[in-house]
Amino acid sequence: MSKLFQVDYPTPIGVLEIIGTEEAISSIMFAEQDVVVHSLQEETPAVLKECYVQMDEYFKGERRAFSFPYTSIGTEFQKSVWNALLTIPYAETGSYKDIAISIGNEKAIRAVGSANGKNKLSIVVPCHRIIGSDGKLTGYAGGVWRKEWLLAHEKGITKLPI
Repeated sequence: MSKLFQVDYPTPIGVLEIIGTEEAISSIMFAEQDVVVHSLQEETPAVLKECYVQMDEYFKGERRAFSFPYTSIGTEFQKSVWNALLTIPYAETGSYKDIAISIGNEKAIRAVGSANGKNKLSIVVPCHRIIGSDGKLTGYAGGVWRKEWLLAHEKGITKLPI
């Protein structure tokens, strides 16, 4: 097993814990803490440094897609849901039903919701873009208030001139 490294990125809505190996990022999750515990160090692997920079660009409104290497650990079904999440465009939303249909399993709405909740790559695999079929915000591991902020942030950025 590869050694895991961590760096914390302070966002306007809380600290993001970025965890990965020297090869890829495996987790980007909001921490329930207000201060950075693990700051960038000289020995921080390049992939974590690149993830940190790209998160900074995202929160500054300068980035809409991510290019650093990451890995998802889950079942084939979960991975199919997470891959489908990647098709939801920046600043747009979809529903659990939309995802279920896109993976060819229209009746798997609850299972899609469960898989969505197990996504460990917040923002990059945009589970925050999933809302209820009725247009209401649904649960989010980082808190619905963060989901609301992220959606408003993306919508605000798309209104800016390019």
